[in-house]
Amino acid sequence: MDTVLQNLGSIPCPHGDRCTESGCLFQHSWNKKPAAPASAKHDGPDADDNPRKRRKLSTEPTQSTPPTTAESSQPNPEPVTAKKPVSPPPLGRKPTVLSVQSSPSEAPATPATKPAAVSSPANPTPEKSAEKKVPIRKAQASRKVETLNPRMLKGVAPATFEFRFKALTMLHEQFVRLNKEMEKAAGKDAESKKLIFTPQELIWLSLDLEEKIAMDKPSIYNNVIKNRIMGYKKMTPKQWKAERLAEIKKEEERKAAATQASSKKQAVLGPPKEINTGLTPQEEIAFLPHVLTSITELAQHGYVPKPPSEEEIKKAREGVEAAMGWETCDRCTKRFQVFPGRREEDGALTSGGPCTYHWGRLIYPERNPTSTVQQERTYRCCKQLAGDSTGCTSCSTHVFTVKSPARLATIVPFVETPENPSVPKDRAVCFDCEMCYTVNGLELVRLTAVNWPDGKELLDILIRPMGEILDLNSRFSGVWPEDLINAEPWKPVPPLDPVIDTDSSPKPQSTTNNPPEPDQRKKMQIVPSLAVARDLLFSLISPATPLIGHGLENDLNAMRICHPTLIDTVLLFPHKKALPYRHGLKMLMEWNLNKAIQVEPDADSAADGTTGQGGKLLGHDSAEDARAAGDLVRFKIQHTWARMKREGWTLKDGEFVPPKDSKGKKSGGEKLTEVRKTRDGTEEGELVEV
Repeated sequence: MDTVLQNLGSIPCPHGDRCTESGCLFQHSWNKKPAAPASAKHDGPDADDNPRKRRKLSTEPTQSTPPTTAESSQPNPEPVTAKKPVSPPPLGRKPTVLSVQSSPSEAPATPATKPAAVSSPANPTPEKSAEKKVPIRKAQASRKVETLNPRMLKGVAPATFEFRFKALTMLHEQFVRLNKEMEKAAGKDAESKKLIFTPQELIWLSLDLEEKIAMDKPSIYNNVIKNRIMGYKKMTPKQWKAERLAEIKKEEERKAAATQASSKKQAVLGPPKEINTGLTPQEEIAFLPHVLTSITELAQHGYVPKPPSEEEIKKAREGVEAAMGWETCDRCTKRFQVFPGRREEDGALTSGGPCTYHWGRLIYPERNPTSTVQQERTYRCCKQLAGDSTGCTSCSTHVFTVKSPARLATIVPFVETPENPSVPKDRAVCFDCEMCYTVNGLELVRLTAVNWPDGKELLDILIRPMGEILDLNSRFSGVWPEDLINAEPWKPVPPLDPVIDTDSSPKPQSTTNNPPEPDQRKKMQIVPSLAVARDLLFSLISPATPLIGHGLENDLNAMRICHPTLIDTVLLFPHKKALPYRHGLKMLMEWNLNKAIQVEPDADSAADGTTGQGGKLLGHDSAEDARAAGDLVRFKIQHTWARMKREGWTLKDGEFVPPKDSKGKKSGGEKLTEVRKTRDGTEEGELVEV
């Protein structure tokens, strides 16, 4: 029995320093011993003859005793507990500043939690050395700060938590030792200084290696981790430097392979197709009525032809109140509860814990008529078979999407595009929206509008969401926490002149295949609300202005707009099975124009679920998507106008004239009903051709 009680002293207390038990048998920060050597036995905290320390009050100054390895590697030492920290305390009012709670791999290191640099006699100012960022580790700036605590694994753990924690601590000790020895030996060598890690990076390195061993070799985890610890214990600073250089070389080779893979893909697609409609820009705009896509009968597929009625909005509001915040996760389909304004007990925004999911769609294998073996479906993100795992990516919270127009109107009402006499008659606009997950569902976070067909930028802004952010969805939105933090308030710019070029071979701005580098990211401007962003878009369009985009029901619903003149490439290039099946914008560009958009840097970054910058995933570019939709419309016009010319259509004075039949009447025109009032006040209709 005494042995069991002594073993409890090596387990961290679940309550941490908040424990109020006078004789608690678990380990606390005030009765921890300095880390013993790897060869020494660990007999528990009560094995020594030193008297037990009294509990320290929070108001007393900390002692100057040397902390343990796990504590010295953290900016603010905290006891290692098996329980995760709770969310920030509840807010008594709506926050006036933007609260960003992104996924674990997307949360940036804030100044308050920025780890201090390793100090040494040669480096007396840790703050200045911390500002010197290593180019090869620039992507780690977006990682969240972690403590030296084993990460949770999917499935059964390969060992007990106590063993994993002890192995992780010993592994971290060796990394700290090697890092300090290399720092002392570096001197003025600039190359060696670039290889020195910060304390937080040493923790990340330990966690990554321990997690990799636990997931790749769970059956022999104990032996593998022990061998790795002994290997690093015998390693010299020279060998450590060689290993770091090998890792850098491997990273550079991975980036080069990604670039080569992108080039190979372009070679497979062939040279990009040039679009030549044979029309001037003004004539192309005049041709747009022949390719308009009507949405009057597509309400069942998410399109909103007219704003919901007050009665529909009232019923939706009652349904939301009755649901009491319960939603279905858009990623893992689990039920969870949302707490707008944060839960009072612990400041949480959602219940249900973290969300594990596959961000990629299932890939259906190609049918082989000669094979009798049925191939299974795999996920595009990680290439795992369907059903093998619950997911390859993890997010700190569950998320949801609101699709009902009436419920969307309970948050922000729908409006119809108002008349705007100042908008040029010969204007068409391509626009694309990016959304993030908040406590209100999907909310608009970026709006981009470009002129058509030249592709000149009209508007590109960030929007501050109304609700607390659950996940910026940076993998697809392309908006990262630092973009919102560093964004400047919006300033008006001179309006763009309408298209007046009369050249018969227009040169629109082509879409780019390569994403921007992290240090070349565009400095964005931000507006305070959705209403302001919508007014800015209304200043550029009128009800008669054609709006061009891909999947416009999502963009229009996010902006709460009902617009009558639309050209949706989803409807312009329909799927053979009709809606709700549809082709993606990326696929349409590859099929029709041999252009690759939304290019991911490499398959490894997509498979391991990591997101970030510096050679990793940057997310979609809304400006690229908007111009791509415009290119597809010009491609459609090229083929449609060629067919119409074969049918006898002609172009006279900028107007498209239909062919005439044998009787001299124009054919191919639309039949409309002309309503006329008679003398007695009644109405009669007559079909006329226009």
